[in-house]
Amino acid sequence: MINVGVIGAGWCGGIRAETCAKSPFVNDLHIAEIKEARLKEVTALANPVTATTDYRLLLENPTIDAVMISTTPEPTHYPIAKESLEAGKHVLLEKPIALELREADELIRLARSKDLVFTIGYSQRFNPKFAYVKRSIEDGTIGDPVSALVSRHITRNLGKKIGGRVKLSPAAMEATHDIDFVLWCLAPRKPVKVYAQEVRKIMGPQYNVPDCVWIVVTMDDGSAFTIGAGWVLPPAYPNFSSTWIEVVGTEGALMVDDTHRDVYVTTMQGGIQFPISTMPGESVGHVYAGPMAAETVYFLECVTLGRQPIVTPEHAKMVMQVYQAADLSAETGHPVEIVVEERPAEATSLV
Repeated sequence: MINVGVIGAGWCGGIRAETCAKSPFVNDLHIAEIKEARLKEVTALANPVTATTDYRLLLENPTIDAVMISTTPEPTHYPIAKESLEAGKHVLLEKPIALELREADELIRLARSKDLVFTIGYSQRFNPKFAYVKRSIEDGTIGDPVSALVSRHITRNLGKKIGGRVKLSPAAMEATHDIDFVLWCLAPRKPVKVYAQEVRKIMGPQYNVPDCVWIVVTMDDGSAFTIGAGWVLPPAYPNFSSTWIEVVGTEGALMVDDTHRDVYVTTMQGGIQFPISTMPGESVGHVYAGPMAAETVYFLECVTLGRQPIVTPEHAKMVMQVYQAADLSAETGHPVEIVVEERPAEATSLV
């Protein structure tokens, strides 16, 4: 068993804290959250050994083995992750890994030099439908990959929340999950060219962020994939996420419906709503519907058993390169070539 700290107990951090509280891998749970009302709420749900508004108290605690960093706004990720690794803690960090490639490099070097588990929260890998796509490519079911398409859209209430707190695009905050997913499926192939276009009709005037982005990525074997991500769907239950996936290979194809329209409830007061439809998932009585709880347990297993997580920080940095290239392409109107170094912790650059 291990002792775990959760830094940031908002939406995602609260899920992780509750999951830790139920896990046989966790002995002592500690929580840090700057909003006192939310700290009190999660404390009542997860019953931690300690609950504080100062995350540094967790890093100073020598009994804590690992921390999960679920803080907002996103610029807090790099400094808190750096402090955590320097303190010798294993780290699960929500995406993005950092805001700059040099910051990602520093975190990777720090984790590797201290032999610490360091992984990024790309929870969609723990969606069984997504895992099936990965397996179908690896076992040759659809032959050699030719192309892939992922279309992901979320509601504007969540888009406004994200766009209002940090000036990161849908490429960095939404498409990043699908970039990670497709690059994971296509590994060891690597991205070499990125072209993107974005639209700014709704969110642009108010928050100075795009409504959506469409990205085309060319891989080093000639295959290509397209990702569309937006956050301006009309309001729906309450953080509804709709995803459609197509993967075509030389010997077959896969179509994956993850639009979350299979369960809906309609009432006189609320109209039609789609429960069990958020990206991280949610508790449904005695079970959990969605990928984030499984991802949290998986991290606990990796730390306890000394295993390397499937999401490496080097891969997260490659994802970062792609969405940064997409932002640059959308800004300039031109394709952007990228170079992914073979050696995982070395600096990588946009060309």
